[in-house]
Amino acid sequence: MYLEIESEFFPGSTDINCNFIFSPKSAILLRMTPLSEMSYKKATQALNFFALKKDGKINKMKAIKLIYLADRLHLRKYGRPIVGDKYFAMKYGPVGSVTLNIANLSHKLSKNTILYAKRYVKPIDKKTFASAHPLETNLFSKTDMECLESIYKEFSDKDQFELADITHTYSEWLKHEKRLDSGSKSVKMDYDDFFIDIEKKGTIFYQGKEILNGAKDVFIESQQVNKFFAQ
Repeated sequence: MYLEIESEFFPGSTDINCNFIFSPKSAILLRMTPLSEMSYKKATQALNFFALKKDGKINKMKAIKLIYLADRLHLRKYGRPIVGDKYFAMKYGPVGSVTLNIANLSHKLSKNTILYAKRYVKPIDKKTFASAHPLETNLFSKTDMECLESIYKEFSDKDQFELADITHTYSEWLKHEKRLDSGSKSVKMDYDDFFIDIEKKGTIFYQGKEILNGAKDVFIESQQVNKFFAQ
């Protein structure tokens, strides 16, 4: 196993991406976004992507669940999430906190984030938002788009509550079920736990042991790189 790092910057953003090749055998090239510098632009565009796929508008809770599922898929295949949000286990499954705030155009967001989000996300009512502008595809890698498309194809026929029930079957949420049942409204989730489930063959999240372990190794190495850049 070896690690190749190439830093690059999005125009007008401080997001750092690092390219990783984690297996000479599989020769998979990855673009790593440090979790500490989660891209609000990618979160906005992921919301925009699912709204555009759903005839231009979508239920907020459904979009947030689809983004979590896309992050989960990409993490298990390639060693990084697409958006890199901070996830919390809640009654209706995992919720990305920044993505939720963007979907709500919350006052908690910075001025720049609000201005950017308003260009692409247009609230219709408390539960629904619409796409306000074409997708900014240059923010996504090929593997990002692959996983976003795969998740939409697999889960687009499910409503937000069906998606919540599905997320309740994954170990990273089940780990916190007792605390939620005991009265906690939210519990912070750990990306390490996203690798626990092996999954059944034939399901969208199934990865062979070699791929899953390789992705986990890349994730661990990326955490070390993040600490280096944070110093």
